[in-house]
Amino acid sequence: MRFIKTVLCAFAATAAMGAADAQAYPTKPITWIVPFAAGGPTDALARSIAERVARELGQPIVIDNSAGAGGTIGAAKAARAAPDGYTMLVGHMGYMGAAPALYKKLSYDPVKDFEPVFRFPDTPLVLMVRKEHPAKDIQGLIDFGKKNPDKLFISNAGVGSSSHLIAALVASAAGVKVTLVPYKGAGPALVDVIGGQVDGIFDQTNTALPQITESKVRALAVTSKVRLPQLKDVPTLAETVLPGFEASTWYGIYAPKGTPKAALDKVQQAYLKVMTDKAFTDKMASQAIQMLPTEQYTGAALGKHTEAEVARWKEVAAKANISLD
Repeated sequence: MRFIKTVLCAFAATAAMGAADAQAYPTKPITWIVPFAAGGPTDALARSIAERVARELGQPIVIDNSAGAGGTIGAAKAARAAPDGYTMLVGHMGYMGAAPALYKKLSYDPVKDFEPVFRFPDTPLVLMVRKEHPAKDIQGLIDFGKKNPDKLFISNAGVGSSSHLIAALVASAAGVKVTLVPYKGAGPALVDVIGGQVDGIFDQTNTALPQITESKVRALAVTSKVRLPQLKDVPTLAETVLPGFEASTWYGIYAPKGTPKAALDKVQQAYLKVMTDKAFTDKMASQAIQMLPTEQYTGAALGKHTEAEVARWKEVAAKANISLD
């Protein structure tokens, strides 16, 4: 009997310590792995949200730019991290949705190796070309590509990134041959469009709009369902050359599988509180970032969305004949 009481007391003490640790979390800085170079749209959006979530949590969030292979290097790094709540991944449609369909030997599973924490708002893309390019509209760019095989160069944030996938899908649907030029992030890819080294890029609105406003590039089309208020004169792909086409980059925060639920809940709650800040959400909306219904921001919703996207991209990749192996 004395032994049983001792065991029960020890168990109660351990449980109390665990509860105390969960209540105290976080007690040190948290790392968010961003699998692209600094300065691109993923990095910019992640830093903006991380800054505000960190305030709610009372601990800094450090951004770790682990770029390469379209984000799969950073995703694999996050999957191998200790599941203690102090390392998380900024995931997106490329390496957390399309990658299983594109790589035969992927070193992680977007569904099985991660705990979904919360989802960001979605971000449409803009097709932009260098200022001196002869194409004045999207049809002109397609005609240029057809008349000049192997001379239409479109940069992207890396193989498997959203800028790569969308460009490949559009080229396939339009029946035009495009040379897709991968970089280690959208930042350097956009720099070379501005500098005239490549013809164009599909970039996300949060980093594209300033370049368009400053006339460093010309916008030809947007991938959203309807025209964007910030680019009223720029048509959608759907209304011009690809009826029914619509695409946006989706993001979410993921933690390694096995991360304590208490930690996940605390980070999710901090984020949901941030998303009630109208000044912040208005700022994102001004960048043409598409806000979602509140229930779609949760970890549970992100988990369902990830599973659906993995399945969807297997069909899309097969139809468009996109493979990276």
